[in-house]
Amino acid sequence: MRPAPDMPFFWIAFWCYLGGTVAASFYAGLRIQAVRRAAYVLTLVGFAANTVALVVRTVLSGHPPVTNLFEYLTLFAWAIVLGFLLLWRRKGLELVTAAGAPVAFAMIVMASLFPAEIERQLIPALQSYWLWVHVSLAVLGEAAFAVAFVASLLYLVGAPRGFRGLPDGDTLDGVTYRAIGVGFPLFTIGALFAGAVWAQRAWGTPWSWDPKEVSSLIVWLVYAMYLHVRLVRGWRGRRTAYLAIAGFALTFFTILGSKVLGGLHSYG
Repeated sequence: MRPAPDMPFFWIAFWCYLGGTVAASFYAGLRIQAVRRAAYVLTLVGFAANTVALVVRTVLSGHPPVTNLFEYLTLFAWAIVLGFLLLWRRKGLELVTAAGAPVAFAMIVMASLFPAEIERQLIPALQSYWLWVHVSLAVLGEAAFAVAFVASLLYLVGAPRGFRGLPDGDTLDGVTYRAIGVGFPLFTIGALFAGAVWAQRAWGTPWSWDPKEVSSLIVWLVYAMYLHVRLVRGWRGRRTAYLAIAGFALTFFTILGSKVLGGLHSYG
């Protein structure tokens, strides 16, 4: 069987994200700007290849590349890199933005573990415009949560140790807050609202207590709690960083959970 035409671009993205990960690791230790630029170029080339792979798959399949875990994780890697690239030129965030390639590489590695066949004939539940709205907004929100996760992890691990070149704790806390501030409404509209509309059209009910629906609601509640305790209670620093990390851990479980828990979303 010949490989799908999008797969060479997928593997280019894979190797470029790996190269970006290696370069980012060297930059974290050496703080040489040329190494950071190499990480940036490799990540950018990987992002371009990732984009082409998604576009080619969309053209070949006739539908958005969101119908199985290979496609979703590939799209997730793309969205994560987009989020970090938007921060790339922010002064003082060099180490934060260098983490984009490692996180995207981890998603691409996970994607490579799942079947990559192109589905040209979708089951009726997936033949809906609302599927595209549901998944695209949800994945952008989850990518923002990934940025918040990295900033929070650096806050907890690096900031207390005075890691050279790392932004101060207030800056990292601010990155986490702004990322969640962007991701939360995207996730709310995409995962919950558009998901409910799609479920109504596909299965005749907006809510069925499917395991993925329940875990998505739990993710939403964790980030709602984060915003509440920060804005109303005035929490900052370590406590909110733990919430951001817990939220992303639950987000990742939600993405992969259908493989373990089954349910209506287990088709992917």
